[in-house]
Amino acid sequence: MGFIIKLLLTGVAVMLSTYILPGVHVDGFGSALILALVLAVLNAVVRPILVLLTIPVTFLTLGLFLLVINALIILLAEAIVPGFQVDGFLWALIFSIILSIITAIIDLITGR
Repeated sequence: MGFIIKLLLTGVAVMLSTYILPGVHVDGFGSALILALVLAVLNAVVRPILVLLTIPVTFLTLGLFLLVINALIILLAEAIVPGFQVDGFLWALIFSIILSIITAIIDLITGR
């Protein structure tokens, strides 16, 4: 049950992020929920592999390269999810940061 609530809250965070950012577009809440599910799967499967492969670069950039990995995950999700569009790498980077902040605020409010 907790996973479903987390997906719903992430869908809300996606919708809020798209209202803030003009370079990110979602067709509706259904697409936002699908995006939340795809992001959960990509963060569980692909992200650890990318982090492992880029340890030297991440070390040299003092961890800032992890933001690039997050943006790449967003761009990969864009290719998978119909109804979700990002206008470029910079918008994906900003979207990942804003989405993380909004998700953290929602988690803080709900006590998760």
